[in-house]
Amino acid sequence: MVERLLDKINGPADVKAMPVESLPRLATEIRDEIVQVVAKNGGHLGSNLGVIELTIALHYVFDFADDRVLWDVSHQTYTHKLLTDRRDRFHTLRKQGGLSGFSARHESKYDALTCGHAGTAVSTALGILCGDELQGRKRRVVAVIGDGALTCGMTFEAINQCGALKKNLIVVLNDNKMSIGATVGAVANYLNRVRMAPLYHEIKDELHNVLDKVPIVGRSMEKVIEHIRASLKAGIGGLLFEDLGFHHYGPIDGHNIQLLIETLRAARRIKGPVLLHVVTEKGRSHDGALSDPFRMHGVGPVHVHDGKIDAGEAISPPMYTEVFARTLVSMARTDPRIAGITAAMPDGTGLVLFEKEFPTRYFDVGICEQHAIGLAAGLATAGLRPVAAIYSTFLQRAFDQVCQELCLQPVPVILAIDRAGVVGADGPTHHGLFDIAYLRALPNMSIAAPRDGEMLESMMRWALRMETPVAIRYPRTEVPGKAEVICKEVASEALATGKAEMLVKGPDGAIIALGSMVYPGLRAVTRLASEGVRLTLVDARFAKPVDTELFARLCKELPFVITVEEHALAGGFGSAVAEAVRGAGGDTSKLYALGVPDAFVEHGPRAVLLRKLGLDTEGIARAALVCAGGRTDPVSLRELSRL
Repeated sequence: MVERLLDKINGPADVKAMPVESLPRLATEIRDEIVQVVAKNGGHLGSNLGVIELTIALHYVFDFADDRVLWDVSHQTYTHKLLTDRRDRFHTLRKQGGLSGFSARHESKYDALTCGHAGTAVSTALGILCGDELQGRKRRVVAVIGDGALTCGMTFEAINQCGALKKNLIVVLNDNKMSIGATVGAVANYLNRVRMAPLYHEIKDELHNVLDKVPIVGRSMEKVIEHIRASLKAGIGGLLFEDLGFHHYGPIDGHNIQLLIETLRAARRIKGPVLLHVVTEKGRSHDGALSDPFRMHGVGPVHVHDGKIDAGEAISPPMYTEVFARTLVSMARTDPRIAGITAAMPDGTGLVLFEKEFPTRYFDVGICEQHAIGLAAGLATAGLRPVAAIYSTFLQRAFDQVCQELCLQPVPVILAIDRAGVVGADGPTHHGLFDIAYLRALPNMSIAAPRDGEMLESMMRWALRMETPVAIRYPRTEVPGKAEVICKEVASEALATGKAEMLVKGPDGAIIALGSMVYPGLRAVTRLASEGVRLTLVDARFAKPVDTELFARLCKELPFVITVEEHALAGGFGSAVAEAVRGAGGDTSKLYALGVPDAFVEHGPRAVLLRKLGLDTEGIARAALVCAGGRTDPVSLRELSRL
């Protein structure tokens, strides 16, 4: 068996030692390795297969032990990990305790930033470059962005300042016409025009050479020359980045390693900011990823046949996202005021179903959550009922707009907060553990959390009747099966804002569970009842406002009360309950909270992470036994947060 070149790579120096002619073979081996590991572990497939040659070329030209490279989003860093000091651990990708699926500072000196959100790379790269100059350090800084990042206002803010400062920043635009879905907006149209004129720079250089030799006779000739230059720009797609102060090169073939190396070497010698436009193919050399880039952007563990991934058809109960999407479509059929908004996540949020049936009421704004909320506020002001479906972690980026444009007015906008809670293998940049804390501080905001699919549907119909902003948070998981569903007051008419629902009544203590924690709480209560501990179980239903009257009464009448939430304890639901009870003159001395401690949560399977956090059935039952009188010895009250 021929030894793989990849097996000889223990760091970038080993890449640099290879002849350029061997690099395409290395790219092929890396492509095979990524496919095999993603098949076992899941991960971002298409984006990583598209940047293999580009990543090899970057490491061939630069020394990122000293130079810096920042990857926008950083979900495309698998090749970067293989070429740095992590090849021997690459099989642990996205496994608990293994390598992150994103860049991570704690993993390697070659990762300048831990990140997982779009639009951040250019700003941070410029900051590093400016910091280097102030300290007399000389090195090159490279920011690798996708065309989707050009829908982010933050990217343009950084490009604007960099062009004005004329710093020696290299921005590599990896243009594959997509983010997760197809890139949308006027910038995407601009890039389409540029791609259609790959010889622009050769034409521009030749024209400038000719014009430089033409004798200038009076102001009329100067006007003619400027007109020719302006016409050239307009006819071949414009020069947006040059107008912003960048030397703009490309587009070039992002899979031609030798060309990439030559161009990057040239870019390295240029003074001032450079934007290198590289055209790549998302899912390069993988039939499945090429034919279905949406589905193969990120995949779970799958099967490999003849070296190719077969994602298969998942057979499982519906996810909360699916229930949300079906309910929204159903509501929109009878209410023409409903509009759907996504920030470049039509598939992930389920709004792709809404788009198919109501294309004129559907808005994909690109990767710009701030604008999404501003747009929603405008639609609501015009008399519509917009529903903005945004992941919890990404809604953080639009906090100011939620405060100013939604709550201050106020206007009736529904925030469908997907991925609220622990999300699994994507890790700390993607866990949705802070939305209650940052939303409940805002006046006029209501926050609801469904325990199952039926309750999610009821909450959406209730929210449609509200005249103020409503946030409905739900997790990235399957809804409870029909055999487990609690069939009680689930009709939207039975939902009263801020009113909880008592599901089980018992004298020995109470568990107040929010949203995804209701069914683990129910299982814990059922189990403890068989051991003679009879507990009350309450579905809080709302994180704001909370049911102050009921919760204060429980704190007064029962030996202990435990709040349970899939959210950070700091500022979360438990804090809200304690504040409400204390504000009503109630006794909080017997009130405890289960939730996520004041730390970022690692990546890993959702069920495993919840177990480690004590937010599964066993953890809730164990905590209740401690509060009920030390019925289990390995646990102490120190495991609970006392409020």
